[in-house]
Amino acid sequence: MRNIVNLNKSWLFVKNTTDISLGEGVEVNLPHTWNATDGQDGGNDYFRGSCLYKKTLALADLPKADLYYLEIRGANSSADVFVGGKKLAHHDGGYSTWRVNLTEELTEKTEIAILVDNSPNETVYPQMADFTFYGGLYRSVNLVCVNKAHFDLDYYGGPGLKITPTVKDKDAEVEVEVYTTPLSASQKLVYTVYDHEEKEIAKIESTDAKVTFTLANVHLWNGRKDPYLYCCEVEIVENGEVLDNVCNRFGVRSFRIDPDNGFILNGEEYPLRGVSRHQDRLGVGNALLPEHHEEDIDLICEVGATTIRLAHYQHDQYFYDLCDERGLVIWAEIPYISKHMPGGRANTVSQMKELITQNYHHPSIVVWGLSNEISSAARTRTCWRTIAFSTIWRTRWIRPV
Repeated sequence: MRNIVNLNKSWLFVKNTTDISLGEGVEVNLPHTWNATDGQDGGNDYFRGSCLYKKTLALADLPKADLYYLEIRGANSSADVFVGGKKLAHHDGGYSTWRVNLTEELTEKTEIAILVDNSPNETVYPQMADFTFYGGLYRSVNLVCVNKAHFDLDYYGGPGLKITPTVKDKDAEVEVEVYTTPLSASQKLVYTVYDHEEKEIAKIESTDAKVTFTLANVHLWNGRKDPYLYCCEVEIVENGEVLDNVCNRFGVRSFRIDPDNGFILNGEEYPLRGVSRHQDRLGVGNALLPEHHEEDIDLICEVGATTIRLAHYQHDQYFYDLCDERGLVIWAEIPYISKHMPGGRANTVSQMKELITQNYHHPSIVVWGLSNEISSAARTRTCWRTIAFSTIWRTRWIRPV
């Protein structure tokens, strides 16, 4: 059975270094950013460079498993993972989840070192914008412990589960597709759908990686009026034993964007009035805790918003979950912003793949944003007036010049 061990406590932090052998620094807990103060003082001279995070794992303290994956929920903006001094992985893009298989390098005492770097460069977005590019391990770090037979942990940080609901009159067809390691003849998949109260309403046992449920008299996810959520769990089972499982909530809804009538949710006009949200706050930077996300969404709902543009990058999974629960309509985007970098194309593509793969199941998301103000670097005076928002969202986003 899958076990997830949170590793947020007690990391050694050393600022402004690339030397992974260092053993002296300060102890920090995650989430952490080294720009919580200088990134907010208005001087635009905050530290951008490489910093070291180190932690030692004791194998005896870990659940027994066949495979161990380090899961990094957010390291801005590039990072290298070393285990026992050996470099195992590099990742570019500071806003998404990514994982590293540590299994072959684990010993009785294993030192993990992560070099995180937010230095200016010409290959990783963003590099020009009107917000701080906070450096750090600013979201959770976990150890995912799994059986040899497990749901895919290597593909763009995704959950290994893809849920696609389609409204059919009063019913819905829900296609569920999973991505696993190769399964043996004695192993099968058990798909289960639960309602909002966690009551089982449908189950399929199969060896197929794709099945379809029919939900009769489906309860629609209907924005703030009724953000109803189902849940789909899939298990890998062998001789009655669950080897691995994944579970995602989902909502069933239809929508379209009409140039004359605006946003249409489940066949009815649904006015979109809202805000743009960044993931930082005074004294904390971008190293937000759950209570910060909760307070943000409480304030957004309090002003009567029905929509949020999550600028200008992938946000924390917890915040997308809150948007699902509260019924907010979401524009999700990547930080391809302000200027085009000829060397950044590969990173643009990988960040978009990560955004969609990791967030496909969220009913709140209705738009995948490709870019923002991408030509602004070429202008000397700019009035940002997004036609798409004026037409689709029935509002205007204007920055004074």
